[in-house]
Amino acid sequence: MTLSFFQHQWKAFWRSKNTGKSVAVRVVMAFLTLYLFLNIVFVAFFLDRILDELFPSETVISAFNGILLYYFLMDILTRFQLQELPTLSVRPYLTLPVTRRQIVNYLSVCSLWTPFNIAPLLLTLPFLLKQVLPFHGAAIFFGYLVSIIALTLFNHFFSLWFKRKVNINSWFLLGFVVIVVLLALLDFHWEVISFSDISRSIFNGIYTMPLLCVVPSILATVIFLVNYNFLKNNLYLDELRSDHSGEKSSTDIAFLNKFGIAGQLAALELKLIMRNKRPGSSLKICGLMMFYGLLIYTNPAYGTGYGWKIFVGMFMTGIFIINYGQFMFSWQSSHFDGIMAQKVKAEDFLRSKFILFYCFSAVAYILTIPYVYFGWEVLLIHSVMFLWNIGINTLIVLYFATRNYKRIDLSKGSSFNWEGVGASQWILSIPLIFLPYVIFLPFSLFGLQMWGILLIALSSVALLITRNYWLDLLVQEFNEKRYTIAEGFRNE
Repeated sequence: MTLSFFQHQWKAFWRSKNTGKSVAVRVVMAFLTLYLFLNIVFVAFFLDRILDELFPSETVISAFNGILLYYFLMDILTRFQLQELPTLSVRPYLTLPVTRRQIVNYLSVCSLWTPFNIAPLLLTLPFLLKQVLPFHGAAIFFGYLVSIIALTLFNHFFSLWFKRKVNINSWFLLGFVVIVVLLALLDFHWEVISFSDISRSIFNGIYTMPLLCVVPSILATVIFLVNYNFLKNNLYLDELRSDHSGEKSSTDIAFLNKFGIAGQLAALELKLIMRNKRPGSSLKICGLMMFYGLLIYTNPAYGTGYGWKIFVGMFMTGIFIINYGQFMFSWQSSHFDGIMAQKVKAEDFLRSKFILFYCFSAVAYILTIPYVYFGWEVLLIHSVMFLWNIGINTLIVLYFATRNYKRIDLSKGSSFNWEGVGASQWILSIPLIFLPYVIFLPFSLFGLQMWGILLIALSSVALLITRNYWLDLLVQEFNEKRYTIAEGFRNE
């Protein structure tokens, strides 16, 4: 039956009306993947020399053992962001007399074909062939090889299982982020634990007793069964989301009703974000970007000036506006005709976008308040850039949204997905990034940085006060372009 699934998916791919576009994208991705693999092989071939340069006081094998755990931890983080869930391709079979076991078998097999499962072998196998097999024997070589394959499979099925858990309950994502940050602080900042020492202990054990490779093999088997049973028990049409009829939706937000039709439209769009993959991925990225300040404020290389603080403050408090807003109307491309056919005023439709931007930016600003630990000027600049985002960047994003006519499939993930990306996104980045510096830099050149910050704040407040005037201009622009936007969404 698994072979039949493969045959059906192959025929469905070539019979699709978007086959030409899909083939072109796959060819480009294949070249990028091949280039990445060639770089990995190049690094792998010289890995022994690299380790010898980085860790001159250790043997090559000891240094190799010390970094393996770090690699697999980073592999989990990368998979969580980029690895796709193989669910949608078998949806039609859920209503046919096909057993769930057969569907899950297919999902498990087809999920294995991913560059993430090939990269660990490409990176470590040349090293094992050069440094382990000739000098330490076949038993130790196969012990390492089995362990690396087992850990690769563990990461693979763990990431699939965990992403499905996150799809059901987003609190798992928050817990995951907290654990990752806590472990990073314990290792690199507080130096309470050392994953390098833990990794060295684990793989030194496999080096001295190759039979211990059965331990990671058992872990891989256990997580495979956990993922298998979870998928089998939750294989529904609604993509692993159970239907709790009679219960109040977690996306029902009472205070949005106070804004009338615009508030109701904002609530509906919030449900769109929570229930679909692509916009949901954008929201997850926004959450992860709340830790971006730690990369800048803890690094003395960025200095103590306000230049980087302006960028970080704008980026963190406005990440939702930037990341989600760049595809503003494209998120609703599949039902844009329905919106136009409804008795919905363009003013209410655009006002709902303002409400959504303001709410998410306010939440992001609150989450960045703890950065006051790095100085009161950080909180001041974050506050100013929050005003800049809701006062100016919101207008810029909505203006450029009327020039984006590309459709987006909400069910697809965001990794390696260029759907909806056009010239407007690249042009949009210019005013979003550089406009505050146009105001700030003339003052900065004369040592009047605080005056530049003040002028940014005053400009933001001025546009907030005159928001209705700018909203009317946006409504006129939208009314002129809405038929062109709708036609573009239909033609994709």
